[in-house]
Amino acid sequence: MRICSQLRATALAVAVLAAGMRAPARAHFILVAPEASKSQGPFGDPQKLGPCGEEGTATPTGVVTTFHPGDTIEVMVDEVIFHPGHYRVALAVNDRSELPPDPAVATVGKDPCGSTTIEDPPMLPVLADDMLPHTQPFDAPQTFTVTLPDDVTCTRCTLQIIEYMSNHGRPCFYHHCADIAIAGDAATPTATPAPSDIPSMTATATLTALTTAIATATATVSAPCDGDCDGNGSVTIGELITLVRIALEELPIATCAAGNPDGNLQLTIGEILTAVNRALIGCAPP
Repeated sequence: MRICSQLRATALAVAVLAAGMRAPARAHFILVAPEASKSQGPFGDPQKLGPCGEEGTATPTGVVTTFHPGDTIEVMVDEVIFHPGHYRVALAVNDRSELPPDPAVATVGKDPCGSTTIEDPPMLPVLADDMLPHTQPFDAPQTFTVTLPDDVTCTRCTLQIIEYMSNHGRPCFYHHCADIAIAGDAATPTATPAPSDIPSMTATATLTALTTAIATATATVSAPCDGDCDGNGSVTIGELITLVRIALEELPIATCAAGNPDGNLQLTIGEILTAVNRALIGCAPP
C-alpha cells in the first residue's frame, strides 16, 4: 500500500511538471511592437511584476522608437498562453512612477480575477483601455492602434502595455513596456518662397540695393518705357521703389503693370534693372 501511494504521488508530480513544461504559468504575452525595453523570453517573461515586468534579470534592449505628437501608432502583441481578457496602454512622460497602478479587480464566483474596471473614456496617463477584448484564443499576433497626445513631447518616455486576464489566479495583470520618443517636427515656413531670380531684400536694405542697382545697371533696354507706372513718359525713383515693394510682395503687381511687360505676373530682377535703365537714360520716344 505504501508503494502504491508513493507511485501515485510520483505520477502526480510528473503530471504537474509536464503541464508546467507545456504552458508555463509565469508568462503569457510577448510585446512585438513597439520593441520592448527589455529582452523577452519565449513566453514573454519577465512580465508578472509592474510596472514593466520587474522580476528576473532581463537585459535592456536600449531601443527607443521615435514617433511624433498626435501619431496613431500600432501596438502588436503575441498572446502565447490564452486567458479571456483585454489590454490597456498608458504613457509616462518623465518617469515610470507616473504609470497608473493596475486596475482594481473583483472575484466573480471562483475566479479571483473575475472582473476589472475599464477607463471609458481613458484619461492620461491611460491612452487606451479594453483593447482586443476576447474570450477565445487568437490564432496569430494581434495589432491595435493607439493615438499619442498631440501636446506632449519627450526624448525617452515609457509606453506601458498590460494584459488583464480572467480565469486566472492573482496577479491578474502582466506587463511590458517600450521606450519611445515623441519628437516635434521642425517648424515649416508658411510664406511662399520668392522666385529664384528675385534677390532677398529686407526693408532696411531696400534703398541701398536700389542705389547699387542704379549705379551698376547695364541691362539692355527691352521695352519703350518699362517701369513707367503712371505712363507720363519717365521712370522716377518713386516708381523704382514701387517695383521693389512689388518684388517684396508688399504691393500687388497690378500697382505697376508697366514694370511687368511680359504680363506673367512675376516681377523679376531683370525687369527691375530694365526700369532702372529707363530712369537713367529716359524712355524711348513713342
